[in-house]
Amino acid sequence: MSKFFYVKLAFSNIKKNARIYVPYMLTCMGTIMMYYIIRGLALNQSMRDIRGGNEVQMIMGFGSWIIGIFAVIFLFYTNSFLIKRRKKEFGLYNILGMEKRHLGRVVFWESVDTFLISMAAGVGFGVLFSELVYLCVERALEFEMSLKFEIVPRAIAEAAILFGIIFVINLLNTLRQIHLANPVELLKGGNVGEKEPKTRWILTSVGFLFLGVGYYMAATVENPIDAMLFFFLAVILVVIATYCLFTAGSIAILKFMRKRKNFYYKRNHFISVSGMMYRMKQNAAGLASICVLSTGVLILISTTVCMYLGTEDAIRVRYPRNIYFDMHVSSKEVMENVQEIKEKVLAAHGVKSVDEVAYERSYYTVNQSGNHFGEDYGNDKTTKDYANIECITLQDYNRLAGKDVSLAEDEVLLCVVSGEVEENTMYFGDTEFRIKEKLEEFPLPTDNLGNVVNTYWLVLPDKDSAKRVAEGISLKSFWKYYCAFDINAGEDVQLQVYEDLLAELQASGMEGSVRSAAEGRSSFFALNGGVLFLGIFLGFLFMMATVLIIYYKQISEGYDDRERYQIMRKVGMSRKEVKSSIRSQVLTVFYLPLIAAGVHIFFAFNMIRRMLFVFGLYNVRLFAVCTVTTMLLFGLLYCLVYGRTAKTYYKIIS
Repeated sequence: MSKFFYVKLAFSNIKKNARIYVPYMLTCMGTIMMYYIIRGLALNQSMRDIRGGNEVQMIMGFGSWIIGIFAVIFLFYTNSFLIKRRKKEFGLYNILGMEKRHLGRVVFWESVDTFLISMAAGVGFGVLFSELVYLCVERALEFEMSLKFEIVPRAIAEAAILFGIIFVINLLNTLRQIHLANPVELLKGGNVGEKEPKTRWILTSVGFLFLGVGYYMAATVENPIDAMLFFFLAVILVVIATYCLFTAGSIAILKFMRKRKNFYYKRNHFISVSGMMYRMKQNAAGLASICVLSTGVLILISTTVCMYLGTEDAIRVRYPRNIYFDMHVSSKEVMENVQEIKEKVLAAHGVKSVDEVAYERSYYTVNQSGNHFGEDYGNDKTTKDYANIECITLQDYNRLAGKDVSLAEDEVLLCVVSGEVEENTMYFGDTEFRIKEKLEEFPLPTDNLGNVVNTYWLVLPDKDSAKRVAEGISLKSFWKYYCAFDINAGEDVQLQVYEDLLAELQASGMEGSVRSAAEGRSSFFALNGGVLFLGIFLGFLFMMATVLIIYYKQISEGYDDRERYQIMRKVGMSRKEVKSSIRSQVLTVFYLPLIAAGVHIFFAFNMIRRMLFVFGLYNVRLFAVCTVTTMLLFGLLYCLVYGRTAKTYYKIIS
């Protein structure tokens, strides 16, 4: 026997089974390519020298872990489809005299060939498309300097190790199945169906219960921090519910359809319902996986696209003015020094400040219980129990608002940004203040400041009143000085002004900080742009997994159904009738995950939009447009996949 016999036989087997091997290898190539590109960005040396590059590399490093974990699970899952179709072939080899150890050698070389081809092509395409991806990253993240294209040996090595381990796991699992099965089992392995399952009402009830709880959490959450805390719990509940309902609930529905004689005893319905019933346990698991992956695609792409498109809005929320002074203490001397530094630097650059706002402010984070504020209210504290109290003096309020309001010693003006104070009094410990007026408008930025915890602006008669507030909640009274303004100049000038202001402030020895919208822009674009690219890559990966599962399921069912449909042809059914029956089954089964994914997205919308508040994105309309657009595009792709796989299914059974 030639020493290369098993190598040639393995390569020949791959060619003969191209229908099932090529999609699997293409998926491996795509996954390796995406892993290399993401990992390459995380390890790119020139990225570290770019403003915002550290944030991008952190996100890409996290993304490479996600892709790696997903690859282990998904490729193991899809390999089971591939091996199922090969069992009959292995059984035939075994009966013809090939021992299991020889079969093991064939499978080994098949795995080696598949790995080498996938690895070479995946890394090759990864290197080829890396330059294009780098250009897209530069443009999307608005980097000031170009990324240097480089082949990253470490990324190649890590990809080889990761996917080598995955292929070894799949190989060991295949050898285990071959070793434990006898030749007859192998011959029938590709045609083993599921017995008609019983209606499991307990599992169905658990599914509806978990789904209801998950939907309720997503639909009723109001606080962004609560949304982030409960998001993964809600996801886990909905995922478990999806598998329970597809596995148990679908069986109950099919049995209900079977009891309706007017529906069931029709040619197309009889074949479709009985066919799905025969292998429903296996079908349900695959369909639930398609539903979960489809939901992941929709959430990832719609959310990350929305975050990127809303970057400018988020920047303006975070920086209502171009430049900020934030002084740790407030006094007449500090205010004069800040103004002197500001005028000096602006004059040096030949620009002037516009839309300037300056005021003294104190703030406290306390516990809230109705109209009582202090340290001990709320035993089982959540974010609903906390409140930010932002205080300014009446003098600053009248100056900023252009009004002439007067307040008694125990009176305040209240602006509710978020939260609720129903009474006309507020208690800080034992100290009582009467609310003279609840303001609808406020001269300082209030939009979106209170989306994380309850936030209130409090106008106090004077600083002595603020001291009483602090003493009432057992905190130390303090005041800070804020000065913010815009500059009618480009970002380059804004950055220069910011850097000079920062240098002058440090040289003066005063305690404080300077912030700039232009300086923070790079971090925003690095974060949101990095998340966008990661979301697109992961969305594409999930989409590829969805398509492959649908494809393999159609092929698997096609081979299982071929003999039964050939019998139908022999007893008189025409090709048109067979094709109509196929269309009825595929439409019933394969559009169910898409519909379920749409329902998941509908209930998740509120929770996700609340989570986006944490990132400074409050444009709900933008998120709605991104979500609807993503669903329409994904639905179109799903229809195309259905059309293509239905043709493959029909060719197999014909």
